[in-house]
Amino acid sequence: MSPILERIPPEIRLLSNREAVERYVAGADVPSRAITGLSPAQLQAFPVPGTWSIQQIVLHLMDSDFTASYRMKRTIAEDRPHLDAYDESAFEARLGYNQLDPFEACKLFRGNRLLMGAILRNLSENAFDRVALHPENGEMTLGLFVRLYVWHLDHHMRFLCVKRQMVGACRENG
Repeated sequence: MSPILERIPPEIRLLSNREAVERYVAGADVPSRAITGLSPAQLQAFPVPGTWSIQQIVLHLMDSDFTASYRMKRTIAEDRPHLDAYDESAFEARLGYNQLDPFEACKLFRGNRLLMGAILRNLSENAFDRVALHPENGEMTLGLFVRLYVWHLDHHMRFLCVKRQMVGACRENG
């Protein structure tokens, strides 16, 4: 099993392609709901020193989802495209995540997920076997990309929820 695939928990890895697409689309509103009611101070707090703030997590989710949708579109449209890697830490450091509006980022995340979801829903089952070549992870299928970004959102939301509690913004329903 490839190292990237090992990161994805079995409950996501074993979804059918259609189930994975629906989970991907269902995540469209998750970041927005997660930051509802937070003050600017809570969004920018660092309750765990040396890690990202809630705002930085949200901006990272937006940027990584944009990158993912670009990669998925290339995998769909091109034959075995060579993809590039990107440095998420450099994005955070140099794009001014602390000065950007996390609520606008959530709107963009939502729109991107919904549009990409429409593309994915219109594909044949065979399309999910299409392959792209990633410089760090090797061959990656479209189906793997969808599952990876279902997991990626879940992964970061766990951190965000813990940080939300740490900044005094607990929720009754998660």
